[in-house]
Amino acid sequence: MNEHAMTLSKLPPPLLRWYRENARDLPWRKTRDPYRIWVSEIMLQQTRVAAVLGYYARFLEAFPTVEALASAPEDQLMKLWEGLGYYSRARNLQRAAKLVADQGGFPDTYEELLALPGVGDYTAAAIASAAFARREAAVDGNVLRVVTRLTDCHGDIAAPQTKKCIRAQVQAVFPEAEADVRVFNQALMELGATVCVPGGPPKCLLCPVRDLCLGRERGTAEALPVKAPKKARRTEEKTVFLLLREGTLALRKRPASGLLAGLWEFPNVGGSLDEAAAGAAVRAWGLEPRAWRRRLAARHIFSHVEWHMTLYTLEVRGPGPGEFTWVDSLEQHAVPSAFARCREEAERALRE
Repeated sequence: MNEHAMTLSKLPPPLLRWYRENARDLPWRKTRDPYRIWVSEIMLQQTRVAAVLGYYARFLEAFPTVEALASAPEDQLMKLWEGLGYYSRARNLQRAAKLVADQGGFPDTYEELLALPGVGDYTAAAIASAAFARREAAVDGNVLRVVTRLTDCHGDIAAPQTKKCIRAQVQAVFPEAEADVRVFNQALMELGATVCVPGGPPKCLLCPVRDLCLGRERGTAEALPVKAPKKARRTEEKTVFLLLREGTLALRKRPASGLLAGLWEFPNVGGSLDEAAAGAAVRAWGLEPRAWRRRLAARHIFSHVEWHMTLYTLEVRGPGPGEFTWVDSLEQHAVPSAFARCREEAERALRE
């Protein structure tokens, strides 16, 4: 048995004792229902626990079963997801829900779960272990950080071979008892989220497995994990229009594929336009500016691109293009958080 395997072989007992005494009280940890566990795992992708809690409760109130989600109107689904971002997650949830409903229930193995839309290695393993007591290691950023520190591993965690190796290492030390299998992945993730934390020194004095940790022993823990630097985000300039006409505001649907696919947005064009050029863009839509109210700036950062937006609020007249929908409220339309500052201004303008 090599040094890494020896270290990890001693991990389960102290980790599980600590988890049962210290785990956060989270609603998806109180159920074995694969539907509820699955919804939580999809919501938690790229999103903090604190942000998910309210969405999770509202989502399950609206769609208490997989059948309810499968038959939900897309606009209602998108509205409930509004603000969580990464909207393809919601669409894949519904695609998968339809498959599960058609086949009469959730698949209960890692391989079958992995075949569902939007379910990757981590999510399949997380559902298989928590809902069905399958001995499948779910490796997310928290687990990568914990294991690389415990074993003093300096491999690039963005590299597929490193992730594969760590998954195999965790898989090899999975506990046998069913109750332990259901929580082992959660325990590792909880340790990473609350003790062996990112963005600063780990809280080694609070760690239940500090005596096993090679990174702590060798003074390398704070420098781990190793990850290759991300590519720089590109910047896109946009001019966004809040077009007001007789107490209504113009919205349009984004394309059915690509970034923020199929969601509602405020009409916009590329580039940062001055007022003269902005007026020309409005006229190109068959609308005539009547009064310019405000000009603001906004910014939104995605993982791979940064939007710099110039925002014009103005009153217009004219029919406008057929792609525009004129609304007197935004309550029924899912406008993504990329337009959060624009939405604030739009709601203010509609009230005036």
